[in-house]
Amino acid sequence: QVQLVESGGGPVQPGGSLILSCEASGGIYTITVMAWYRLVSGTRRELVASIASDGDITYGDFVKGRAIISREKNTMYLQMSGLKADDTAVYVCKAERVFTLVNGQFAGVADFWGQGTQVTVSS
Repeated sequence: QVQLVESGGGPVQPGGSLILSCEASGGIYTITVMAWYRLVSGTRRELVASIASDGDITYGDFVKGRAIISREKNTMYLQMSGLKADDTAVYVCKAERVFTLVNGQFAGVADFWGQGTQVTVSS
């Protein structure tokens, strides 16, 4: 079973920076896209950034110039700087179109979500 484990969240002062990481494991052959979303006020979900296996990168407008997404095979990183109170949210990792294997045989394609990591920007 595919699992996504996020780390790197926590309290940050305004103007500070952090690095979030997401490691995917469990019968993975390849992951087409890895992405960070954030849940604001527990209800609104926003795309922060995504990175495809071909290197194509997308950033949300609110984070452009303040974030760098990178990926090493099945581990994704998000470096954010110039953090503001509005960046306070639960940051959730998503793996899209994950091709999985069981006993070396193709098992299926699906999307998976992590549990999320809280980022709180406050003085």
